[in-house]
Amino acid sequence: MGLFDAGRRESNKFVAMLVAHAALARRAVACLEGSLEQPDPEAIGRMRALASESGEGRRVLIDELHDTFVTPFDREDIYNLSQSFERMVTYALTTIEEMHLLHVAADEPIRRMVALIGEQAGDLEAAMQRLARNPRVADDHANRVHEKEREVEHVYRHAIHDLFARATDLPGLPAVLYRREVYRHISNMADRAVSAANMLGMVVMKIA
Repeated sequence: MGLFDAGRRESNKFVAMLVAHAALARRAVACLEGSLEQPDPEAIGRMRALASESGEGRRVLIDELHDTFVTPFDREDIYNLSQSFERMVTYALTTIEEMHLLHVAADEPIRRMVALIGEQAGDLEAAMQRLARNPRVADDHANRVHEKEREVEHVYRHAIHDLFARATDLPGLPAVLYRREVYRHISNMADRAVSAANMLGMVVMKIA
């Protein structure tokens, strides 16, 4: 039984399916964090399995939207929330793929940024779990996602500065650019979490 199948038995299936998708995004970031020291084909395979489950769950959710007249909140918000969770999973996968392909080893900025995104993912899951009964608590969790994104950007800017400050020779430039690409990719993953948090804020404003 897939993760999203459980949501179909709930009276409020769309909330249940979004909770499941948020949980899957959290699992994907946790898988990325656990694979940083060894971004090998086995780790990539685990992440691709999560990405496949995420994609299938999103397809099921969209199909259910087509067949359902009444939804717990705006159909567009349901669609966009699922899309943001999906993109977080995709960024987790492509980050580990880039590290493997470009031979970029984990360093402290990478570890710190991914850990912060793990906290973002945890808050997004908690927000979805609280949305139906405690929307203002859900909004609090969504606001924490913004706080963590600011921390990610702080780490990112300092890491980029330090990276290029050490780029003193032309032969070493490709490695610098590869690492910069991984930094940027991780920063973009934090932005996807913020997109989900913004949508959650909009939903709370409509229903609270």
